[in-house]
Amino acid sequence: MSLFVSFEGPDGAGKSTQITLVSERISRAGYDVVETREPGGTPLGERVRSVLLDPGDHEIVPRAEALLMTAARAQHVDEVIRPALERGAIVLCDRFVDSTLAYQGAGRGLPQGELTALQEFALQGIHPDIVILLDIPSDEGIQRRHGSGVPLNRLDQDNSTFHERVRSWYVQAALDDPARWVVFDARRSPEDLADDVAETILKRHRKNYAETGANRTEE
Repeated sequence: MSLFVSFEGPDGAGKSTQITLVSERISRAGYDVVETREPGGTPLGERVRSVLLDPGDHEIVPRAEALLMTAARAQHVDEVIRPALERGAIVLCDRFVDSTLAYQGAGRGLPQGELTALQEFALQGIHPDIVILLDIPSDEGIQRRHGSGVPLNRLDQDNSTFHERVRSWYVQAALDDPARWVVFDARRSPEDLADDVAETILKRHRKNYAETGANRTEE
């Protein structure tokens, strides 16, 4: 039985590290796991990613940024995510639809309703079963990014007010929909954090499997 898990959070929360660690744990438990990311995940998506994150001197207006993100997502859903779910894999995705609502919506100030409608067109019914929010104060996350040795991308270079709006959106979204979001403190030890995240995912997978089996029995 498939499960779609997206990892969200402010820049510097350690999503990529957690996906790698969590994937190792779930794979050891005998599950088919697919790791992917946004923007990216496909040849087209990776080319769009290079344009969106390039810290060069080109300007991308917020609407164009949202459209590029969403175009890459539509390709990602059809080429990677949907096929993996159809074969019964557990998909771990570094950012997904909620990143657009947080960054281009709350961060850039684009209307949430219009962004949501645009996402539905791209997703064609594919939504995460669980959203893992790796939460960290936005200033600490940016400090992590600066100290990581990894070159900063275009979004990293936005001002602190932008990043605080993004983080606030995430926190409120999790409060509004606790059945879908699970919040973890991203400042914890990566190994201990990965243990808990993996257990949360496997517990949800077992729950969904049990419920599906019960429904079949009732039928």
